[in-house]
Amino acid sequence: MGEWTDEYDVVVAGSGAGALAGALAAAAGGRRTAVLEKTALLGGTTAYAGASIWLPGTRVQRRAGIDDDSTESARAYLTALLGDGPAALREAFLETAPQVVEFLESDPAVEFEWQAFPEYYDAPGRTARGRSFVPLPLPAERLGDLAALVRPPVDRDRAGLGHDPSVPLAQGRALIGRLLLAFTGTGRGDVRTRTALTSLVTADGRVVGVEADTPDGPVRLRARHGVLLAAGGFESSAELRAERKVAGSAEWTMAPDGANTGDAIAAAVAAGAATGNLDEAWFCPGLLGPDGRAAFTLGFRGGLIVDGTGRRFANESLPYDRMGRAMAAAQGPLHLVFDAKGKGAPAITIPAADPDAHLAAGAWARADTLAGLAAEIGVPGPALAATVERFNGFAAAGADADFHRGEDRYDRYFTGGGHGLVAVDQGPYYAARMVVSDLGTKGGLRIDPDARVLDASGRPIPGLYAAGNTTASFTGPVYPGPGVPIGTGMAFAYRAVRHMASEEK
Repeated sequence: MGEWTDEYDVVVAGSGAGALAGALAAAAGGRRTAVLEKTALLGGTTAYAGASIWLPGTRVQRRAGIDDDSTESARAYLTALLGDGPAALREAFLETAPQVVEFLESDPAVEFEWQAFPEYYDAPGRTARGRSFVPLPLPAERLGDLAALVRPPVDRDRAGLGHDPSVPLAQGRALIGRLLLAFTGTGRGDVRTRTALTSLVTADGRVVGVEADTPDGPVRLRARHGVLLAAGGFESSAELRAERKVAGSAEWTMAPDGANTGDAIAAAVAAGAATGNLDEAWFCPGLLGPDGRAAFTLGFRGGLIVDGTGRRFANESLPYDRMGRAMAAAQGPLHLVFDAKGKGAPAITIPAADPDAHLAAGAWARADTLAGLAAEIGVPGPALAATVERFNGFAAAGADADFHRGEDRYDRYFTGGGHGLVAVDQGPYYAARMVVSDLGTKGGLRIDPDARVLDASGRPIPGLYAAGNTTASFTGPVYPGPGVPIGTGMAFAYRAVRHMASEEK
């Protein structure tokens, strides 16, 4: 075995919420810990996110008086959605949720508050207003020079713009900033950007370190107590998506440029790890932009989405993963059809859509009549006209007889409590190209309840742990509610470090 470039107790690959929560747990427990980030900026997709966190039964919900949230109600909800199959991982998650929140909030840098946001299924155990919570905004001056390391919002990042020091870190950036502040504050944490994991180092059947590439050449980093892989999925790899039949496209994912190409999963597989759910992702509708990238789209306040035949195929106001899956099953191309009532697409898009730029690039079509619009987007004119006429009838009646849009509390969350059925009847008419986007893949390494990576026979690989989108999510094809990817990633990263500590005794 070659010489070690540096030695740590714990090495964490990745810098999203799960990775930093695990790194903080390790460093706060007295272990010298390294965070390795492939790109120049920290936070991954978490930094782009609204940063809802789905960790049930915690003191955050109790502080807010959310009396229908509990471990028991969350168990009922998850069981109704997932069945009993993932019981061991589900129970580990539910047990750990209150513990990880208590641990994180024990550091003054980490502060959370409950925020109303409905869960995504009408099932037993669902709360009336949601059980998710969010980080408080973080003034950039509290981070000092570290603020420049946090990935900026997606619109600035895609435009090549860096951190804006005049604006507090909010949402996902606040979560990353707060965890980073706590981690570095331990005095036992190193952050190593531009450090791309290439392989795991094993000795006598145990993972004992990692090899990585840096601008200054390769490094070998020892990990005395364990390696935690929490480096996202493989959504940015066109080759892996095609091989594993993941809907959508690497061009349309919300992952940051240069990130989430499956490196950590590949390194673990080379060390004997088993995988699962490799065709799964956290899907969402994407509004196609002038640059060929997609904007995460949710909260439809009007319009209707039609397939290549000019017909509707789903409730456009479905929670985004459910709508993304409906889009993946539909016959394309897909378009959001709306009229001149508003100043742009009647939905929330991240990043925001510039109508003029989209029209100029041909990502949107415009015509004075529906027949003209149908010709522009290549769908049958009579079918589109009949679809819009039927939809307008639903708008007048206040009820969607075809797909029940506006009936669920999630549908009404973005419409001020109304049904959101708005007639499309004032020309000119518009059609925006819609594609299947995602917030990351959710298939990867199989883990046990302590986040130990398993081999093909189901045995843990000593010294190797994983969390977040690097793993095969126990939720399978279901996205239960806002913040499940972040919450589960944080919980299992915390469990990984707790298990490392138990192994030291």
